[in-house]
Amino acid sequence: MNHHAANVAFVGYPGDFIIQPIPLVETGVSAGFPSPADDYIDRALDLNELLVTNPPATFFVRVDGDSMIDAGIHHGDILSVDRSEEASDGSIVIAMVNGEMTVKQLSLYPKLRLIAHNEKYQPIELNEHDDFEIFGRVKGLVRVFK
Repeated sequence: MNHHAANVAFVGYPGDFIIQPIPLVETGVSAGFPSPADDYIDRALDLNELLVTNPPATFFVRVDGDSMIDAGIHHGDILSVDRSEEASDGSIVIAMVNGEMTVKQLSLYPKLRLIAHNEKYQPIELNEHDDFEIFGRVKGLVRVFK
């Protein structure tokens, strides 16, 4: 892992996976004191409804590293990335910098930078000599607890 750690690895496209709607209870789950649970399911949910707005332009990547932990993006998370949405100042993006894919926050002002969300990592200052490309804007993530 390099000094700008939080690399990503391609996982797949939405169409590569079987659509499997899962029951969804839309009543909120208390994160404080327990509350009585409703005994019914409101509807079925396919996670693509939340993570994919434009299937032909969407891909998934797995995070490898810790540079975005303070933004809630952890090692092993799977990110949903949309290539069709324009990244703006403050967007979390998947970018290629000098041959290496990374996930960072895009900063356009006062100059072009990629910002890590972990105090251990400095921003990546970009200039005209860098090979730089934004692959897409991060739309959401999936985290599996073990």
